[in-house]
Amino acid sequence: MKQAKKQLSKKILPRSGQGTPAGKIRIIAGKYKGRKLPVLMAEGLRPTTDRVKETVFNWLMPYIGQANCLDCFAGSGSLGFEALSRGAGHVTLVELNRAAAKQLLANKDLLNVNNLAVINSDALTFLKEGCLTPTLPQNAQQPFDLVFLDPPFRKQLVEQAAQLLNNVGLADQALIYVEMEAQSTQVIPSNWQLIKEKLAGQVVYRLYQYQS
Repeated sequence: MKQAKKQLSKKILPRSGQGTPAGKIRIIAGKYKGRKLPVLMAEGLRPTTDRVKETVFNWLMPYIGQANCLDCFAGSGSLGFEALSRGAGHVTLVELNRAAAKQLLANKDLLNVNNLAVINSDALTFLKEGCLTPTLPQNAQQPFDLVFLDPPFRKQLVEQAAQLLNNVGLADQALIYVEMEAQSTQVIPSNWQLIKEKLAGQVVYRLYQYQS
């Protein structure tokens, strides 16, 4: 795993602008195992490592089949595409950076899949609007069974997104994967039960279960 101090800025920071192709992410298991998808050179982009993905999806293995999934801060789409490969029913990727969202759409076309949507939007705005958008198929507008919450660090985005998710968009017993700074004071809703946790240096990885 890369040093934790480098992981603190691994996501795409909210900004506009263009990126250039730089490397690839690899799908590590499932239908598209071994496929490599291009990612962009953009400020702060550090896709989730294979080691972290393996841990997270080992946690999720019993639950992911046919799940309606949301990645609120998609970045490279590493978690969302992995979920799709492992049998998720539908995946929604929300990404503010326009160039990154365009690359997510290109990667969707590379896999030739219909059960994945890319939303070029601010995640908090998307959640405030009740996760509804004309570009999403009707079945994807159902409550989410699985959410990936891995935003840029040091912006208190986990707490803000968690409070919005708690009001709309979660199915009963939904699972939420959260990644944030280990020393963060952000408040997680009291009805989210912590079921898995792993600490790596300055970064903490957690899996919660929503109780309605």
